[in-house]
Order: sequence, then structure tokens, then C-alpha cells
Amino acid sequence: MTIFLETERLILRYFNKTDAHHLLELDSDPAVMRYINGGIPSNLADVEALLDRILDYYEKYENFGFWATHEKVSGEFIGWFHFYPVTTNPFGIPENLFREGETSLGYRFRQSSWGRGYGTEGARSLRNKGFNEWEVERIIAWALPANQASIRVMEKVGLKFEGSYQLKLEHLPALKHPEERLLFKYGCDNTKLLSRE
Repeated sequence: MTIFLETERLILRYFNKTDAHHLLELDSDPAVMRYINGGIPSNLADVEALLDRILDYYEKYENFGFWATHEKVSGEFIGWFHFYPVTTNPFGIPENLFREGETSLGYRFRQSSWGRGYGTEGARSLRNKGFNEWEVERIIAWALPANQASIRVMEKVGLKFEGSYQLKLEHLPALKHPEERLLFKYGCDNTKLLSRE
């Protein structure tokens, strides 16, 4: 296990080629995928493509990418965090959802790990590292309005509501009604960097 970051209760490590089964188990749960694609479980080809993308980040960046997350007490894989330049998002820039210089923060956990504060704990640690050590300019995150748990995490780590965007049906084909595809954006600036300008 190659560790990237530790918090009080979590270990964030680098993914490797043997992690496809972890991703498949995570993304096979319709409840986990509810606010990702409308609850459609991923198949093996989907997670293998995601894993290729994840491993590619490690070749390009030192402190950005996706990290497999384990609970320290049990050692169990519970999901992942991501922290990466929005310019690498597959549809964010073309759809004008993000701006240059922004870093996207997100996570995905097994149901058994929901409600324990892990999202806030890991997101706060990544925020602190990004702003204090990696000179990240801005951190942003997004969520569907119905995903109140993720919105609360954003707010707890200091991100503020910045606007809403309407996603197209092609982005979330399982969500047929336009109001279901409304996307909320939250963000915050690195005030330490701004104070130097």
C-alpha cells in the first residue's frame, strides 16, 4: 500500500491495477450511483476505464488525482476522494461549468460508511493541503440539489454556493426531468495566495 495522505480515521492511498474489484463493488450499488448517473450500476468495462484514467493522473501530477480510501480501524476500502484540475474534467470545460485555475474536490463512499463524517474529514484535509502546501488557487465542488449530504460537506469545509447549471439529458440520461439535472456549484478561494498578489 502506497499511502498518499492520512487523517485521524482515514488512509488515502494510490490506486493500482488490482483495484478494479473495489471500484466495481462500489459502483454496483444503485444507491451510491443515485446522484452520479441516476442510479445505474457500473459494469467491469466502466470501472476499468475509470481505473485507467485514475492511474493516468499519477503519471501527470504529483498531488492531484484519485485516492483509494480505507478506514484505519478496520482497514476496509470504503471508497475514494478526488482532487484534480478541472481542465481534465471530461465535460466541465466544454459546458462552461468550470474556470481555469480551479481544482475539483469530490468523493464516493460505500453506503456502510455514510453518515460518519468521513467526507468532511478527508475533504478538509485535502483542502488544507491544497491551500497551504500545493498553492491551489480555488477549490470547487458540485452536487445535485437533492444530494443534501454532499452539500453539507461542502459547506462544512468552507465552500460557498456560487451558482446553478443545467446539465443536458446526454450527461444524465437516466434523469428525464430537467429539474433533476440541475447542478449546484460551490467554491472557495485560497486567501493566502490572493493576499500575495
